[in-house]
Amino acid sequence: MKEFLFTERDFKEIAALVYNACGIVLGEHKREMVYSRIARRIRERKLTDFSTYLAYLNSHKDQEFDAFINALTTNLTSFFRESHHFDYLKKQLVPALLVQNKNSRRVRIWSAGCSTGEEPYSLAMALHELFPSNWDVKILATDLDSNVLKKAHTGVYSAANVNGLDDALLKRWFLKSKDGESYKVKPKLQQLISFKRLNLLQNWPMKGPFDLILCRNVVIYFDKDTKDLLFKRYAKILAPHGHLFLGHSETMGKEHTEFKNLGKTMYQKAADARTV
Repeated sequence: MKEFLFTERDFKEIAALVYNACGIVLGEHKREMVYSRIARRIRERKLTDFSTYLAYLNSHKDQEFDAFINALTTNLTSFFRESHHFDYLKKQLVPALLVQNKNSRRVRIWSAGCSTGEEPYSLAMALHELFPSNWDVKILATDLDSNVLKKAHTGVYSAANVNGLDDALLKRWFLKSKDGESYKVKPKLQQLISFKRLNLLQNWPMKGPFDLILCRNVVIYFDKDTKDLLFKRYAKILAPHGHLFLGHSETMGKEHTEFKNLGKTMYQKAADARTV
């Protein structure tokens, strides 16, 4: 028997709140995940069941809604995840940008759904080695979850988190704690990244254009209409010939003529893309 009463009506109300707030679809297969994560909030607030919690949530949105959304967002990431994207970055994309952007010497990259920061820090480590020091290279890293953004901004990771990173990268870009249990990103690397909270379905304050957008393992949680809208918005804010990288289990339909499919979940803005 479960600790808290959790009815079908409770589940549907939670799913509707999450979908309306950020476009994430919570299907029936997510029911147990929803129970376990919201149960923590019920204990935290010392409430008695899901119905009481939802009543509290609706009457205390300023105090509780961010924690509610944070509890239901999935955050799974690692350094240099999906290595084929970084191979393409090194061998194809950066050499092209060195030519295309030679006059401005400016490069802008957006990590959309950056979670705890491993993705943008991986990008920063890679890009620092690939562009001359007189180039203006910046990474915008955004996420809906304020808790993971706090961790990302702090840049402190356990020894297990950095396991698998090359020793040379560890020595160059991280400060090891005295007890050897944690590693902190050096300020020089952090300076390349701006961490901001952003709901992808709301207005975007940045204007772009971006040379590369990474939205990996994010759109898998959206329904088709939301994905289609997001892809169109990405095309609009990308520079001509800009790139979009998706996650390993995500695809874009052929109807999206704004993009050319490069394979391995990599897409390039089409030369004749219509983004109005």
